[in-house]
Amino acid sequence: MTDTTTRLTPAGPQGQRITDIDALRGFALLGILMVNITYLASAHHGTGLEDPNFDSPADHATRYLVATFFEAKFFLLFSFLFGYSFTLQAKSAARGGARFSRRFLRRLAALFALGAFHAVVLFPGDILTTYALLGLVLLTARNTRPRNAVKTAVVLFTVTAAGYLMLSFAQHAAGGGGIDAASAAAHAQQATDALRNSPGSVIGAHLEQLPDVAFLLIFFQAPAALAAFLLGFAAGRHEVLADATRYQPVLRRLQQIGYSVGLAGGVVYAHASLEHPGTPYHLAALGFDVVTAPLLAAAYAATVLRLTATARGHRLTALLAPAGRMALTNYLTQSLLCALLFTGFGAALVGRVSPPLVTGIALTLFTCQLVACRWWLHRHRYGPVEWLLRAATNAAWPHRQRAESSE
Repeated sequence: MTDTTTRLTPAGPQGQRITDIDALRGFALLGILMVNITYLASAHHGTGLEDPNFDSPADHATRYLVATFFEAKFFLLFSFLFGYSFTLQAKSAARGGARFSRRFLRRLAALFALGAFHAVVLFPGDILTTYALLGLVLLTARNTRPRNAVKTAVVLFTVTAAGYLMLSFAQHAAGGGGIDAASAAAHAQQATDALRNSPGSVIGAHLEQLPDVAFLLIFFQAPAALAAFLLGFAAGRHEVLADATRYQPVLRRLQQIGYSVGLAGGVVYAHASLEHPGTPYHLAALGFDVVTAPLLAAAYAATVLRLTATARGHRLTALLAPAGRMALTNYLTQSLLCALLFTGFGAALVGRVSPPLVTGIALTLFTCQLVACRWWLHRHRYGPVEWLLRAATNAAWPHRQRAESSE
């Protein structure tokens, strides 16, 4: 079916829930998990030196696939949906006669608190705190015209990419580059030992990693996330996802460009990251990825939207949308279960599981989440963490009975 009845779920007198957003968010959850689990499974990942214990062709192929198709792509899709949902929340507040600014600030404060706990206890690569801080910028810019928001997003991507290219040229001119393999190996082994130890040791290791993670978030993820926020904001102002079937030619074009230019950027990024970390080439590849990763993320989104618009698309929506409605619960649950599996909170398997098996664990976990979310939402109105976030946002306890609602 291609009519909007398959894409909008009734939500009572105050609006309709856009199931395409939930489906996209559910799909993005898989990509986020595929990347995050690699950092939880090995302390070597991200140091520029891959774990020497896993050096088979299958291990290398898995790393290349994850780096090419997943890394630096799916957080952009999540960020786009955050910006889009911002417009829906503003409309919801207006319908209810509430002060949106105050409500949204409470939401951001709750997100920051959740993110801080997540970063210290479960996974230092948390992005919720970044979202909370960037949300302040989005709130300030809420009266921006959509066209200006798009222009600002393009500038952010371009300037960030140019910054990496300038760093690449400067490093090349200085004759530097590369990593100290011995130092990286020692650091990775030290982190591995800490993560395999007691819960207190795990938290200590996370705290030690936070400065490096903060640097990555500020200079790589934050500008790109803010740009995606603004693109989502512009799309939300035009209600693009209320009926994406109106934009089939645009979606096809996004697929054509994204799967050509975007995948080329992913291949360059993967090759530089895995074979030449820390070099001028690596920095240049990061700059290239900043402008090509959004195209690949857009191609992914366009593919999901086109599939959900087909005659059997309701099956894909029914599969992904419940997970998307419980995205925050699922995101935190993914980290919790992986922490129990890989760190001293549980089995302490960090550094002991091969990349192909890690990928298999991610796919199995996500499949279980799809089933669990569908079961939960047949019985409850919100996911557990979504219920708490809504309570903080509205400064009131939400109703528990099962029903649909707008963003």
